[in-house]
Amino acid sequence: MTAVAGVDGMRGGWVVAVVHAADRVVWHAVPDAATALARTADCAAVGVDVPIGLPEHGRRDCDVAAARRLGAARSSVFPAPVRAVLAVADHAEASELARAVDGRAISRQTWNLVPKIAEWARVLSSDERRIVEVHPELSFRAMAPRMSFAAKRTARGAGQRLAALRGFVDPALTLADLPAGPALDDALDALAAAWSAHRWAAGTAEVLGGTRAPDGTSMRIVI
Repeated sequence: MTAVAGVDGMRGGWVVAVVHAADRVVWHAVPDAATALARTADCAAVGVDVPIGLPEHGRRDCDVAAARRLGAARSSVFPAPVRAVLAVADHAEASELARAVDGRAISRQTWNLVPKIAEWARVLSSDERRIVEVHPELSFRAMAPRMSFAAKRTARGAGQRLAALRGFVDPALTLADLPAGPALDDALDALAAAWSAHRWAAGTAEVLGGTRAPDGTSMRIVI
């Protein structure tokens, strides 16, 4: 297997799963997006669980499609904020700006993601095709389409996601080397992100959306 990686946010930074083979995953717990990029420089593709291409106004087609696909689990899709809010300092100011630009305030949940979104906006260029946005809940459902997934932080939900990953990696072996810091659900999401990155590198991924943001980055979610 050509090395691929998945990146998911965790408290204080990012967890990175570099997948070399089904029984070989190298883990990193890193403080920022720039370090995550450095740790995955040799990977054919990297799946990142964060909005990458941001609109000037309105909702992205890929977010609408993702929510529709997830159905009852649609609450896990936080619509990407308009790009202008990356430059503001607090939620109240961001909501005021979002209303002026788009007619809608920005939710507290989305605002809490803005610092992590801004990290990737600073380090990615518009011609970077190797780094793709993913959504782990979409990835898991594509891995196991007949599974009725429970919430990821429950024991049942974790067990279901471990079972779904067995066709890609051996979770019993790969999680044994997980560093301190990431929660179990963060690590499983990083492996799901790597699964979608593997499909992207192989040319077999499904893509939701794909229009270009004003800065040239693609507004898409890769499954």
